[in-house]
Amino acid sequence: MKKYLMGLVTMMMAVLVLAGCSSNASSDKKTLNVGILQIVQHGSLDAARQGFKSGLNQEIKKNDKDIKVKYDYMNAQGDQSNLNSMSQQLTSKKHDLLLGIATPAAQALSKKTKDTPILVTAVTNLKSAGLVKSNEKPKTNVSGTSDIGPVTKQIKLLTTLTQSDKPIGILYNSSEENSVLQVKMAKKYAKKNNLKLNVVSVTSTNDVASAVDGLKDKVSGIYLPTDNLMASSMKTIGKKAKEAKLPVVTGSIEMAEDGGTATYGLNYRDLGKQTGKMAYKVLVENKKVEDLPVEKSKTLHLYVNKAYAKEIGLDPAKIQKP
Repeated sequence: MKKYLMGLVTMMMAVLVLAGCSSNASSDKKTLNVGILQIVQHGSLDAARQGFKSGLNQEIKKNDKDIKVKYDYMNAQGDQSNLNSMSQQLTSKKHDLLLGIATPAAQALSKKTKDTPILVTAVTNLKSAGLVKSNEKPKTNVSGTSDIGPVTKQIKLLTTLTQSDKPIGILYNSSEENSVLQVKMAKKYAKKNNLKLNVVSVTSTNDVASAVDGLKDKVSGIYLPTDNLMASSMKTIGKKAKEAKLPVVTGSIEMAEDGGTATYGLNYRDLGKQTGKMAYKVLVENKKVEDLPVEKSKTLHLYVNKAYAKEIGLDPAKIQKP
């Protein structure tokens, strides 16, 4: 009996030691805290966020690092007061890195802290947004990826889909800096190539439907830049444009999927992955954000919404890269 009891005690001690080792191993795993602020929920920005997580996690796994990442995600749902309070909350916490998705979110975080490293994505021009000194050498606590697309090629693509000599319509949100920049690029291209434009701006989702109604009989097609308001309204725009048999070329693939005809542009999930890889450099390789050049999308794709194209009388197989 005595031997039995001693054996039992020995076994129990061994189990406790193993449990302790397991617990220590678990506690040895480094945890990185990343705060994420997103301006609004729609397909493009959601894809960028998912891509960011995927890109960072892939780099950690690829390099066999014993690291886990804890994400603190907040979405302002397009509300400025939410944006201000959420950016304050995120910057007051001890995050190792902050991610701003879209220009307003990036600017809100940047205004609240000059110390915590900030990466951004889905921002068209970081310099004009006041986030960096230059896109080549940020020299601030902000860098990231730009979603500037090939605006001129997208306009050119739309001209191949139009079936009348009416002007090309452009619909955008004039309160979004990124959209204003893209419309300037479109106007410059149109002037150089003798294209007529009918440009309409809106600042609320409530005005989108009436704006499309006002455009549909005056234009041969509609161009939508990468614009958060337009992205959030794609189902409305697509429905009305289809009824009028109008082609719609969008700034991003996700927008075209939700209600456009086609685009030659970037994939926001891929762009988010690029940003995630930049995050690895900052968080694990200890690179300084101020030294990381702003990156553009490394891949562009022709995307055709085949169902939409067929509904307005276009052959999807004949739509070619501009």
